[in-house]
Amino acid sequence: MDILKRMMHLRDIAAPLESSIQSRTANLQRVSKHTEDFLRTLPDRSVYTTPGAKDETMQAMQVSTGAATLEEALNIVECFVDGVGHNLGSGRFFAYIPSGSLHEAALADYIAAISNRYAGVGHAAPGVTRMDETLLRWLADVVGYPSTSEGDLTSGGSLAALSAIVTAREAFSITSQQTQNAVIYATSQTHHSFTKAVYVAGLGECVMREVAVDQDQRMNAKVLEKLIEQDNAAGLKPWFIAATAGTTNIGAVDPLNDIADIAAKHDVWLHVDAAYGGAFALCTDGKQRLSGLERSDSLILDPHKGFFLPCGTGVVLVRDGQKLYNAFNARGVYMQDVEEDPERSPCDLSAELTRPFRALRLWLPLKMHGTDAFAAALEEKLLLAQYFYEQVSAIPGIEVGSPPDLSIVPFRYVPKSGDADNYNRLLIDAIVADGRIFLSSTLLTGKFTLRMAILNYMTHLQDVDIALTVIKEKITALNEVST
Repeated sequence: MDILKRMMHLRDIAAPLESSIQSRTANLQRVSKHTEDFLRTLPDRSVYTTPGAKDETMQAMQVSTGAATLEEALNIVECFVDGVGHNLGSGRFFAYIPSGSLHEAALADYIAAISNRYAGVGHAAPGVTRMDETLLRWLADVVGYPSTSEGDLTSGGSLAALSAIVTAREAFSITSQQTQNAVIYATSQTHHSFTKAVYVAGLGECVMREVAVDQDQRMNAKVLEKLIEQDNAAGLKPWFIAATAGTTNIGAVDPLNDIADIAAKHDVWLHVDAAYGGAFALCTDGKQRLSGLERSDSLILDPHKGFFLPCGTGVVLVRDGQKLYNAFNARGVYMQDVEEDPERSPCDLSAELTRPFRALRLWLPLKMHGTDAFAAALEEKLLLAQYFYEQVSAIPGIEVGSPPDLSIVPFRYVPKSGDADNYNRLLIDAIVADGRIFLSSTLLTGKFTLRMAILNYMTHLQDVDIALTVIKEKITALNEVST
């Protein structure tokens, strides 16, 4: 077969990849029905469903040389994907940090995938990169950053943290020869992804100081300053403070103003992990609780948390945007056609070159609903957490700490006799098995503790009341067994 015949033969085999308007319309209608069925039944679905055997799942998901119908594929998705694991979109998902899934964001992802704009370089997709810049400027205004700031839309908080660390590394000229004398300050409550990012950034040999926390798990600023002074006196180079505005563990907000004073005094980079808590700056009460966030050198936040987007969107903001540019700007000779573009591109501010059109999934919901709707939802979550704290505190035997800084409430039941940690393990297992709500647990000062995390935009008073009912029921049942 000569080359022309071979090409024609291959084209015929590949022809189904080029969909027709009829097939696209039919497929979209079927997918729309699938997603609507999921959303319609979501309130009645268990918040967590145990998966079946892995072998059965893997076998069902095998791809082959032949084609399957969309109907067959969606049935597999319904059975082996939608039907098992966490239902993050449920208003009764109270584990970890809840991640919402606004329908408008899903529509935005569909539009972005269809248009498939090259989002890394402004010359290729100026509308995309200008939307990026518009959103980043708006977010900078929300947290109180100056006009000199710049940022990047990332795939999540982990990559955003890495970008911030690399920017600080370059700003302080921390070379491989200097790492053993360079000091990073964090706490036991700093998210584990930060430590991972430090190693990925080639800074694993830096001196890592664990700053003590107070009784509410917030960084102790006095201890921090003492450590910095001791390290300076010892000839070391203090250069990076990792503070947190809303810890994953209990939602604690470090004393950001005190820490900012110390960072300025000693010329240390202040980074704030606001992946969870940063969105609360959009409402008045939340912004007050995050006072000092605007004084940081860099921060991260996750729109797939507090802005209720599907998973896959993070943000890094740097007060001095030029430092972000200096850390990441690079161009290949094959990009010479866009060298004269006067506007900065996302690839100039990020490790990514090829990247998806992320901005649309945040812009479309904001544009359609307005920022007031988001601010109201966030304030509601703060109030729901306060309500839960007060109500769960009133349950005999429940032990809680201080009122929540944001929207996470840790609590545990202390039985009259027996091992409290074991009791709470049984309690969380019983709650999860019930299926009406989903909670997670943690260790807090060495004690097995349950966490109530409230953030989903679909979570309202009735959902919190259901959680309280389930908790009471399971405590009663466990106590009856133990007696």
